[in-house]
Amino acid sequence: MKLDGVELLHVSLPLVSPFRTSFGTQVARDLLLLRVVTDAGEGWGECVTMADPRYSSEYVAGAADVLRRFLVPALAAAGPLEATRVAEALAPFKGHRMAKAALEMGVLDAELRVEGRSFARELGAVRDRVPAGVSVGIMDSVPQLLDAVAGYLAEGYVRIKLKIEPGWDVEPVRALRERFGDEVLLQVDANTAYTLADARHLARLDPFDLLLVEQPLEEEDVLGHARLARLIRTPVCLDESIVSAQSAAAAIELGACSVVNIKPGRVGGYLEARRIHDLCRAHGVPVWCGGMLETGIGRAANVALAALPGFTLPGDTSASSRYYTTDVTDPFVLEDGALAVPQGPGLGVTPDPDRLAAVTTRAEWLPA
Repeated sequence: MKLDGVELLHVSLPLVSPFRTSFGTQVARDLLLLRVVTDAGEGWGECVTMADPRYSSEYVAGAADVLRRFLVPALAAAGPLEATRVAEALAPFKGHRMAKAALEMGVLDAELRVEGRSFARELGAVRDRVPAGVSVGIMDSVPQLLDAVAGYLAEGYVRIKLKIEPGWDVEPVRALRERFGDEVLLQVDANTAYTLADARHLARLDPFDLLLVEQPLEEEDVLGHARLARLIRTPVCLDESIVSAQSAAAAIELGACSVVNIKPGRVGGYLEARRIHDLCRAHGVPVWCGGMLETGIGRAANVALAALPGFTLPGDTSASSRYYTTDVTDPFVLEDGALAVPQGPGLGVTPDPDRLAAVTTRAEWLPA
């Protein structure tokens, strides 16, 4: 294929309810969608950066800038367009993994659509349905939290992930266990909100039989996570610290984690995500697919990834209705606690033109 150009679509989707984590509260999801146009067809990518550099150093305006000034021109100059060559073409530019991942995703989608192959088949999926968990944000009160979780369990979600921070951790977990019992799969996510000095406090979560505690310490503190893992019984899972297969290998060798959350955008794309999956599987480390409040475009790719054999824990692959009243694609619907893996060419989904136009705040064409 030959690259003709890339269209950047700035999209703003209101959330069905505010989503609060230790690094802030979102009421809308502002993101970039990419339409990669080639001489053989087109594909879609989704950039999972947030509006502000709070979850990571990347943010929407910065991603648009680096795509415009560096990444798209480099890809256009690299010769024949192949998904497996995108990372190499973009390697001279440090970081910006989420922007790179979106571009690689769009190229891979275009390539697979032309060849009539699905994302799931390309990545190595072994299931046609994946169990779905749900991420529950920090709330104003424990009763509000209990009502929200009761609703999600009634909808059929098979795992609850509770966002935590200092002051909102042990008591909400205790209340959930007392209300719903030990049979509910429950895990917590700190988004780097603690330090190693909090180890004794985090150990207070041990009696609640959690699946894991996710990213309790700062992302660069891999040694701190290794020390923490020896001080608490709850399995430590890394999220923000894992940015590549190389960093995953180091974390595993150091004993910094016994579970890994794979977010394709965070690690530079779905091909690198597959490498991390393969590495973790070889070391007997379970993985699950994290979410970044994706639209149906990113959700389709995540569901395909979560169908690989090493994804043995339910991920954040929630139904579209968890976050959006109206998505840009046909919605993903929860059935018997699971989502169906798209089987059509490429991502197996495409944006609805009218829905996409309604939430697009700006469009920009980047010629090759």
